[in-house]
Amino acid sequence: LCLPLFASILYEDLVCFRDIRPNAPHHYLVVPVEHMGNCKTLKTEHIPRMMEVGKAVLQKNNFSDLSNIRMGFHWPPFCSISHLHLHVLAPASQLGFLSRLVYRINSYWFITVSVMQMSFW
Repeated sequence: LCLPLFASILYEDLVCFRDIRPNAPHHYLVVPVEHMGNCKTLKTEHIPRMMEVGKAVLQKNNFSDLSNIRMGFHWPPFCSISHLHLHVLAPASQLGFLSRLVYRINSYWFITVSVMQMSFW
């Protein structure tokens, strides 16, 4: 199941689709169907489910090297839209110079899912 540019997959409470301005060969957004403003409104139980969907979409699109992915959220006020979305980028090793800045690991503007999970402990 290869996702065309504007196709989406519904996973009960989440939807996943390709980013309209991809920064990697595989760049998907995992978005809750129910409105959530941004990652500051996340609860600990949301993150594993969003990660599971992101990994499943990568695998359905023939990307299997899950050690070469980047998943995270833009941290307010650096959000482009006011609806929570998880960026799933792969392969992370192929991010260009500007993309490495925009999706810089644990910067002031982008936080990875692993750091988000640790913040709940």
